[in-house]
Amino acid sequence: MLQLYTEDTYEIPGEPFFGYLRGKFTIQELSLIDDYAFDLGIEVVPCIQTLGHMGQALQWQQYAHLRDNMEVLLPESEATYEFIEKMIQAISRPFRSKRIHIGMDEAHGVGEGRYRQLYGYNKDSTQIFLEHLQRVNEICARHELEPMIWSDTAKNNSLNGYYDETNNPATQELVVDSLPQNVKLVFWDYYHTTSDIYLQKIQQHRQMGCQDPWVATSAWTWTRFWTALPFSYEAVRASVIASKNKEEGVRNTFITTWGDEGNECDVLSSLPAIFYYAQHGYTELEEVNIPMLKRNFEAICGASFDDWTFASKIDEIPERIPITPRSNFASNMSKWLLWEDPFLSFLSPQYADENLETHYANIEQQLAKATSKEKTLFDCPLNERLELPRRVAKVLALKSHLRKRCVAAYRAKDYHTLLTLAHGRLSALLQEVDALWRCHRAMWLKTYKPFGWEVVENRYGGLRVRLETMFDRIVAHVEYCMRQPQMSEDDEEENENENARIPEFEAELECLYYGAKTNLLLDHARVVSTSRLG
Repeated sequence: MLQLYTEDTYEIPGEPFFGYLRGKFTIQELSLIDDYAFDLGIEVVPCIQTLGHMGQALQWQQYAHLRDNMEVLLPESEATYEFIEKMIQAISRPFRSKRIHIGMDEAHGVGEGRYRQLYGYNKDSTQIFLEHLQRVNEICARHELEPMIWSDTAKNNSLNGYYDETNNPATQELVVDSLPQNVKLVFWDYYHTTSDIYLQKIQQHRQMGCQDPWVATSAWTWTRFWTALPFSYEAVRASVIASKNKEEGVRNTFITTWGDEGNECDVLSSLPAIFYYAQHGYTELEEVNIPMLKRNFEAICGASFDDWTFASKIDEIPERIPITPRSNFASNMSKWLLWEDPFLSFLSPQYADENLETHYANIEQQLAKATSKEKTLFDCPLNERLELPRRVAKVLALKSHLRKRCVAAYRAKDYHTLLTLAHGRLSALLQEVDALWRCHRAMWLKTYKPFGWEVVENRYGGLRVRLETMFDRIVAHVEYCMRQPQMSEDDEEENENENARIPEFEAELECLYYGAKTNLLLDHARVVSTSRLG
């Protein structure tokens, strides 16, 4: 089975602003996907959203009347259900399957926006959600479809408590009594690395009345350049051990990949995690045969399992933070190091004690061997995709401590060293950023439609311009200071000339995340500036 997640990226006849300039699938394209999968014995299930995660469509004025808030559809409005019916008709028509995933996860603030203005305060958000689910279920029934939803249904669709072992949604009488019995619940957990909590939550789903819940695990592709494979293996293993439990397990599981925060990740970098997950389906043991897994991966995918796993080191420090039962996320260090403003480098206190230059240089050298012509031509042709993390590592070897070096030279008034850094390391960094951008663009256009690349490309453009500004400011400052001996002592130009100082290098940096060091999961907007964007 393949669940094809789309949000707004599918065609609805008569709705040109739904998925506008987002590379949406046409009805013909979806039919071709279904035909191709059918020939291989694969059922394709459409996976959409019918409450939250609708911000890409709701941003347009044409859909303002459907907003509860900027991310969530307006419950109880007849216009909303007319639109949802158009969505369900459009997405289900190209597929043979009668199953449909109608989403409904993370509908943050449902019933708290325009809903309150229009319908008052007589219902709490859980009741509003459940009544909305019942209406959407009726639409599915009219079209003879079998719906499933993500199961974070209560507490205003907040994840607060969803994974809390002490929180049992089955104790909420309203939830148990109001959940339609035909709707399958999908428990999604990508974060835990021990199986106990999965077993507990599976049992709670049964107590809610869903005797046949589904379980979703994930390959960690979101908010990074390369899948966090070591953490993915641990989370997948914990999930499938629980799912395979003969007494308390489930019949249906699946593994997900996501493209949050720009979809910068090479989605194919998830293949080792998907392969590992699949191999668990062929053994009752708690672990697969790892040597056989690696041989099969190389034979089927044409890539080295070890090389692809090694590439995940771009998000690790040299000593690597161990994955323990208390671990619940994977750092995306390479992402925030790359997009962090190079002139301010305000996250550098987090990694002040690490030698990231050598760390990333070593990673780049190892990945250069893995992507050599000899290896990609004869043994592992798909290893060519390791060029993206290799180039990320090469950029970060130059960028990670650049400001620290520049500040030391600036404060020592070592103009020769400062100028050498500008013409040497900084100029080389500019060239490598350009090479990374071109590599990433080629990978994207080979893998996806072009729509969406503009988001990532604007990030590269911003980084490149900031590096150019940094170069120009350093050179102008050095040239100004080198002329100073020829000026008279009473020359007050220093007080007026913008090149006399570099205030960014005079600013003292503070540690923003005490105790975390580099173990952080940050998005582009958080690291590109200390000022809030927009």
